[in-house]
Amino acid sequence: MIHSVTSSDQRFKGLKFRPGFNLLVAVRHPTSGELQTRNRAGKSSLIDLIHFLLGGNAGTDSIFRKPALAESVFRLDFDLGPSRVVAERSGESFGRTVIRSGARPDWPVQPSTSRGVANSLSQDEWRRVLGNVWFKLNDDSDGPPLRPTLRSLLSYFARRERNGGMQRAESQSKEQQPWDQQVAISFLLDLDWAIAAEWQRVRDRERVLRELRKALRDGTLGAIISSSAELRTQLVVAEQRMIGLRDALTSFHVLPEYRSLEREASELTRQLAELSDENTLDEEVLDTTRRAVQEERPPTLADVRRLFEESGVVLPDLVKKRFDDVGQFHTSVVMNRRSYLSSEIAAVEARLTKRREQMRELDRRRGEVMRLLSSTGALDQFQQLQEEVSRQATQSEALRQRFQTAQEVEGIKGELDLERATLHQRLQRDLIEQETRVTKAIATFQEISNALWDDAGSLTLVPSETGLKVEFQIQGLLSKGIRNMQVFCFDIMLMRLCADRQMGPGFLIHDSHLFDGVDERQVGRALSVGAEFAQRYGWQYIVTMNEDALPRTLPDGFSLRDYELPVRLTDDQEDGGLFGFRF
Repeated sequence: MIHSVTSSDQRFKGLKFRPGFNLLVAVRHPTSGELQTRNRAGKSSLIDLIHFLLGGNAGTDSIFRKPALAESVFRLDFDLGPSRVVAERSGESFGRTVIRSGARPDWPVQPSTSRGVANSLSQDEWRRVLGNVWFKLNDDSDGPPLRPTLRSLLSYFARRERNGGMQRAESQSKEQQPWDQQVAISFLLDLDWAIAAEWQRVRDRERVLRELRKALRDGTLGAIISSSAELRTQLVVAEQRMIGLRDALTSFHVLPEYRSLEREASELTRQLAELSDENTLDEEVLDTTRRAVQEERPPTLADVRRLFEESGVVLPDLVKKRFDDVGQFHTSVVMNRRSYLSSEIAAVEARLTKRREQMRELDRRRGEVMRLLSSTGALDQFQQLQEEVSRQATQSEALRQRFQTAQEVEGIKGELDLERATLHQRLQRDLIEQETRVTKAIATFQEISNALWDDAGSLTLVPSETGLKVEFQIQGLLSKGIRNMQVFCFDIMLMRLCADRQMGPGFLIHDSHLFDGVDERQVGRALSVGAEFAQRYGWQYIVTMNEDALPRTLPDGFSLRDYELPVRLTDDQEDGGLFGFRF
């Protein structure tokens, strides 16, 4: 329980608390105007201050780091396990909490002097101590990252309206993640909270899967992650090509004279082409000469003589003799031409024969060179082949990785469905195995609800496909007042269960906002139930309320004046609030 909250600033309204029910009232001064309220009296700031002294964060927006409060030292006197501890913290030295008294040797970490602050603990160290004593939390660095934490659990016992802590019973903040909510509720109900942690890991993998699928649909990764069927085909083709290149590289022989032989082969080919061209020309000459020999004929002088006779001209013997000489001359010319053409034919045929011999020899040598070149290679070709093998191996490996990624993307949905089904079975089995605890939680909620409504509400723990769900069946659940009373019943139930297990902070704090919109009679019953349960099970119940919101209709034998703190807060004077001044 909390014994007192004080400050080094004398203006602060020091508060002393008793066991059981404590009511802190904010009043309106008779001189207050119609527009003045008690919203700045400090009711909610009291809860902020308690969180601040119990290891809460103190960011730059924290009121305790404002210039007006930074130098003030605030002090909390409370029970921490078997010890009564006095802890101090200020906005100026917000990183350390000073332990004035009550430190025990069995704490997981001992106060020390650091940063000039003696007998102090860092906020992480202070949280370790509180978590270990109140909730038996161990600082296991090798443990699961998703696990119960002091700050998450403690916030169920001191909800804050500003954080949305009163919107839903199972959530102590609107920023609380589903896994943290399920882990905390499971822990406080003494169920297997590790199931909720594993469920979050499934959700994380599903989120990654959704992002991958979206990237594939948008084309962002379309060129990287194709379908596994397409990639399988590409991979087989690439690997077969790589195997062929490796075989070629294994059988490759380097010939030092490769380039000179390559040049010789080119020269032989050129020579063969020139000889072939020359043969073509000579074959045309040979064909023409042979036709000339066959067509060559000596002139016929008898035809000339007949022409003269028919013309009536008698040629003298001398002319006749001259005709005979001319005939012999022409016959000689024809014979000489035939002889010349025959010699030309023989010369051409000789050249052709010689060239053909040369071409056969050149072609034989070229064949030898080409066979040698085809069975060997140059050094630079060998290096190029090596580079090609390396490039193909890299491409095949990249395809293999993409293929594996595609298979994982396509197969992860089935794996996640299987994991969800397994977790669902584990959760169902845990609820069956912990039936006694589940029954106690349901019965306690029912008992509290019965005290508030004629038609009582009920609590149901559902093993859903997304983890443990807390459902409530209360008439008029959609109204704000009914939802707030749902939070009230849930919190009282948690306090009862934690008291039975001898764990938790030993106190429950409800801000006045919890009773906004609630019927006056139900408010009276709720305060009566809270006081009764606190007394019966030995814990402390602290409530802050506005005076005009105090219920006038109360259960028989129950009086709020018996629990009201002597200090009253007001917002109609400069020094009427919790801190004793306005800032």
